[in-house]
Amino acid sequence: MGYHYRPRRSVLYVAAHEARHLEKSRELHADCIIFDLQESVPPSKKIEARNSLVKAFENANFGYSEKIVRINSLDSEWGMDDLRAVVQLEIDGVLFPHVESGGEIKAALATMDEMGGQRLPVMANIESPKGVLRSEEIAGASDRLIAIVLGTTDLANSLRINMTLDRMGLLTSLSMAVLGARAHDKCIIDGPHFDLKNIEACEFSCRQARDLGFDGKAVIHPVQLAYNNDAFTPKGEDIKRAKKIIEAIASAHELGKSVAVIDDRLIEPSLELWARRVIALYNQVKELGQNDLIGPEK
Repeated sequence: MGYHYRPRRSVLYVAAHEARHLEKSRELHADCIIFDLQESVPPSKKIEARNSLVKAFENANFGYSEKIVRINSLDSEWGMDDLRAVVQLEIDGVLFPHVESGGEIKAALATMDEMGGQRLPVMANIESPKGVLRSEEIAGASDRLIAIVLGTTDLANSLRINMTLDRMGLLTSLSMAVLGARAHDKCIIDGPHFDLKNIEACEFSCRQARDLGFDGKAVIHPVQLAYNNDAFTPKGEDIKRAKKIIEAIASAHELGKSVAVIDDRLIEPSLELWARRVIALYNQVKELGQNDLIGPEK
């Protein structure tokens, strides 16, 4: 039984009005690049950013990175022109900001299709309490929705909480969003860590996101890429355990049993899916030939 899993361990935001940053992103080890026309671009630079992105995609080679464009809201003065321009580019999808319902995704897809974007999948930014509460509805709105990306700063501001290192005030919202995404087997990406100089805090934030069930984490600066990729990449011990689980389940089935035992621990058949996902992710990362992992791969 095979298992396909697209790595989105690191999702790098790149401001589209910064031509130098666009060019630099071609050589970075980001699983996914979000070319941003929205939040990181000031109003006075919106049209310039759109034109700069179109020009950059005269060469659509950004290595192995998945290429996503975050447009401005469709009800803004720039959103419709953004969408009209980007559906013509050689991209892998469109990220819609500030999504709060499944109906918004369906309407956005209909508009995108009218502009010739029928081939493109979409992602949804969830960055408000209403969006979190409707995360399951959003995740199930369309088969073309491939990922949810959290905007944790806007969410924290809406919740009126202080952003502590442990993100205590956000934990309920993070878990609810993960539940909503997983209810429809969708990828979900945590929001970025903003303290660029505190490496220990960055590592903690990445591992916390991993342990909460996220597939990856957004990145606002290339210096964070290695920590993201490392946190979400299975290590040697994970692979050994995964292989033992697959072998043990197979042996149990041959004996007419539904469960296996490894080191006096009961192993249920559902763990085989975890094991195959871990191995698939490890193999795909290995095929990328990455050398920026900061932890041991043994």
